[in-house]
Amino acid sequence: MNFDIKTEQLSDDSYVISLAGEVDLYTAPEFKQQLLEVIGQGGKHVIVDFSSTTFIDSTTLGVLVGGVKRLRTNDGQLSLVCSDRNITKIFEITGLDRVFAIYGTRDEAVSKLDSATQPSS
Repeated sequence: MNFDIKTEQLSDDSYVISLAGEVDLYTAPEFKQQLLEVIGQGGKHVIVDFSSTTFIDSTTLGVLVGGVKRLRTNDGQLSLVCSDRNITKIFEITGLDRVFAIYGTRDEAVSKLDSATQPSS
């Protein structure tokens, strides 16, 4: 089973969690723990990067929905990076593509994050 998780802090309240391999019933708890840790450390803008992910299941969707609920209570936001059509399709079928902002590349998600966190003049 190949699964890897990396967390990177971009600013005081912005993080990227990169997942690689299969995120399923067995690996999702580790992802959930990481996500809750980031939110607990004051993360408000979290990007979950699925670029290197080969498979997700309903457990993963549950973790994401739980994360977005926690973030929204703090005026936060959870964005996804996903270029794999099979994974993107899961979000479309479940209607979760309307819950999460889904970007094709990490750079695109980070640049949207930068514009969202800049004070408006």
